[in-house]
Amino acid sequence: MARAPSLGRIGEKAQLSAFAPAPSVDLSPHSDLAVRQSVLDEFEQAGFAWLWSTDAKGRLSYVSPGASPDAAALVGKTLTSVIETDPENPDERSGRPLTFQLSAHSRITDLIVRFTGAACDDLRWWALSGQPHILPDGAFAGYRGIARDVTSEYRRKREDSRAAEFDSLTGLFNRHRMTRRMDAVLAAYRPIGRCCGVMMLDLDRFKQVNDTMGHPAGDELLRQVADRLRTVLGDRGEIGRLGGDEFQILLPNLDDRGQMGDLAAKLIQMVSQPYAIDGKRAVIGASLGIAVAPHDGDTREALIASADLALYAAKNGGRGQFRFFSSDLQDEALQRSVLNNDLRDALAKDELELHYQPVVRLDDNAVIGFEALMRWNHPERGAIPPSVFIPIAEESNLIVPLGDWALRQACMDALQWPENVRVGVNISPVQFANPGFITTVTDLLEQSGLKPQRLELELTENVFMRDTDLVDEAFSALKSLGVRLTLDDFGRGYSSLRYLQSASFDKLKVDRSFVATCAAEDQNSAKIISAIIVLADALGMETTIEGVEAFDQLEIVRELGARHVQGHIFANAMPMSEVNRRMESGDLKIEPNGPSRHRIERRAVFRRVGVIHEDHRYEAVMRDLSRVGARIDGLLGVPVGTNLIVDLGGGQLAVSLVTRSKGPMIGVEFETPLISDGSGGLCTRHRLSPQMMAMASAAASGDGPKGRQQFMEVAVRGSRDHG
Repeated sequence: MARAPSLGRIGEKAQLSAFAPAPSVDLSPHSDLAVRQSVLDEFEQAGFAWLWSTDAKGRLSYVSPGASPDAAALVGKTLTSVIETDPENPDERSGRPLTFQLSAHSRITDLIVRFTGAACDDLRWWALSGQPHILPDGAFAGYRGIARDVTSEYRRKREDSRAAEFDSLTGLFNRHRMTRRMDAVLAAYRPIGRCCGVMMLDLDRFKQVNDTMGHPAGDELLRQVADRLRTVLGDRGEIGRLGGDEFQILLPNLDDRGQMGDLAAKLIQMVSQPYAIDGKRAVIGASLGIAVAPHDGDTREALIASADLALYAAKNGGRGQFRFFSSDLQDEALQRSVLNNDLRDALAKDELELHYQPVVRLDDNAVIGFEALMRWNHPERGAIPPSVFIPIAEESNLIVPLGDWALRQACMDALQWPENVRVGVNISPVQFANPGFITTVTDLLEQSGLKPQRLELELTENVFMRDTDLVDEAFSALKSLGVRLTLDDFGRGYSSLRYLQSASFDKLKVDRSFVATCAAEDQNSAKIISAIIVLADALGMETTIEGVEAFDQLEIVRELGARHVQGHIFANAMPMSEVNRRMESGDLKIEPNGPSRHRIERRAVFRRVGVIHEDHRYEAVMRDLSRVGARIDGLLGVPVGTNLIVDLGGGQLAVSLVTRSKGPMIGVEFETPLISDGSGGLCTRHRLSPQMMAMASAAASGDGPKGRQQFMEVAVRGSRDHG
């Protein structure tokens, strides 16, 4: 690009073109002014740049003919009406706007502007330079300057800039951009103590789409995932694709874990809905980990490490869920490895057993079947629930031999029951996807001699997360064997109705989440249960309502038309010895027995907590925990009505009121209910930052005067509950 002439000469040329020269000026061919004008004419004709000038009011008084096909029509218009600065220009995002520079009579140097005055629709960009023209008396007379077309080079620059910050496949920010953005946000927030959330999201079963449908289908799936993430997130944060099927979400100035949990659940739900790709249907899932600065790390590296650890925990917890970071996760990976080895030994040493929960017919309270549930009594750790060891088994693929053992044992046990009593066995999606699964079921039926119609295989929607043709073949083979198929946790997912079209189920089991809230006045759960029962009847399927624990729930589901019920109100899962005892006594009917009203779920725990009262801190043990309160052991002399703060650790402080007090045991009610941590646990919405916790600790341990200690600490013994 040729060097532009000096602005002084350009100003002279502009003046000559815009105004008629005075008669006294020498315009002979060899005069100095004539030579200058000739040079400028040649410059304009060469097309290196264009000349422009404005009057004192900002109206164009001259534009070179080569600037635009309708250059003459631009004269008289204001400069700002035909050009504008480009908001997408990475070099001008923090600069002063053009209107400010013109009003301040500032010099303009190579300012990139978008030319909007052209008659054609093609966008053009100019590099605009100019300087104010000041008359001898000091009055401002407008601008004189040059402009050159930089459209090609500017487009390349924008594309290069976009490539450096955006993912070319999805249009989301890339890793480089997210790194710079996170560093900037954390640096800005650190001095003022503001929070910032980070979510790490991985797709589940994405590799299967690539393997079965091809990489172009995988690329299209990623584009659709990106669109869904944008739709859910809106303007609440920024999304980046880090590579492969990994995504990162930045949530500036957000520390409410209730809002984050709701957002995470919505993201997972949306991503997990089926995708239409080239006339085929693809189904994937998502797992998500969440960390919040400064609680979980005040640098980018520390924060991402915490979010990654939470993501790992979410995947290990069974996938399709979210998890908040907590300090406990740092030991969880090691514990999982130890439990995996112990579980392998337990299977080899026949230390696992099956317990059976009855399914009861409401017409006469008769037992029509049992659901087989795995139990593991660890020799050192005690009872470890399936919610802990089943995900570990699925991760290590130990679930296949574990599931085969459960099927075999259930078939053998059911032979001891009356012919009209069925047995249901839960089948893991990993086990179902095993190529040898159909053969295993066939062999077990032959070896045990159990009639196929007495065996119910309980499947969740996750079994459909593989190639549709393979799923259809497996269902057809199982139906040809004569076994019964049950769709478990019906209503929890988003495509249940679609699955009823593609598979011939014999029974639907209504998800227990609807039962838990069906007695609440502000819930639609009862209507949903009713609709599922009607749907099942129309399709010729049985319905079992799971999780009935109280009489108010029982009466509601009875009124809604339920025929079969399973839940604590009739019986918990029992060992085979107890089942046999009932069979021998002819006790195949169970009368309901439970509380009159359903209470919010309370979980047995053994957790060391701090209890703060006025300026004293006490150490105690939490025995029970629910969203709205807890039972705490270890403090004597605490009156009902006392205000306390329960320190749950990690900056989690729950303002509480004592509602019960008996000996060293107190019951407290939380001022603000706890929220789900995504993995079955509970946590507070907000946390105190590490700095605030340090300041509070320093103040509490200071030398200033303190009030009299009012309560007595009592030593508490017990063991940690692994449930």
